[in-house]
Amino acid sequence: MLATYLLTLTGVYSLALAHGGHDQQPVAADADWATRHMAEEHHISSFDAGSFFNLHDYDSSNQWSADDIATTYGFKDESTKHISQADKDKAVKQVLDLYDRDLSGTISFAEYTIGAAKGVTLPDFGYGPGHHGDDEYEYEIHHFEKYHGEDATEEELTHPEDIEHFRKHDMLEEQQERQEQMDRMSIVEANIPMKFRRNG
Repeated sequence: MLATYLLTLTGVYSLALAHGGHDQQPVAADADWATRHMAEEHHISSFDAGSFFNLHDYDSSNQWSADDIATTYGFKDESTKHISQADKDKAVKQVLDLYDRDLSGTISFAEYTIGAAKGVTLPDFGYGPGHHGDDEYEYEIHHFEKYHGEDATEEELTHPEDIEHFRKHDMLEEQQERQEQMDRMSIVEANIPMKFRRNG
């Protein structure tokens, strides 16, 4: 399992390299949050307001909802679980207050790009770069690329992050196998409440 996964991961990494590189871009110390986010989360160093908006318009609705903003800032990611929901909501409201000119509760493409043209920037709340990829993406971009690279061997994947990542894979694989076994059963005994089961 691990060997197959490693081959898949290195294949994805090689594909990324073939498309112009996937290395972490240096970010100026005084860079705004969006610039830092694009470099750290997406390995993109050159972008405009329109492309930033579209990349984070997750349902292609041409507007950012409060949910989109929360996702972009990584408020749904495990790395921000220590931040209270009240603080997350306050941050989302602050972003809406900056750009939502028609008070619709969303930020349209026009509102965002016009705001950006006027010098309005997404605030840095100090909550990190905005992790919003799935587990595979976050592991690859923030750990595998940084510490291993495309020629990594299975024996080199010994960091705590590697161990935890593959532990999750094993757990998910075991859950899937258990579900497949249950799906093959004509009656799933585990789903029958105890009071309806035969004694003995």
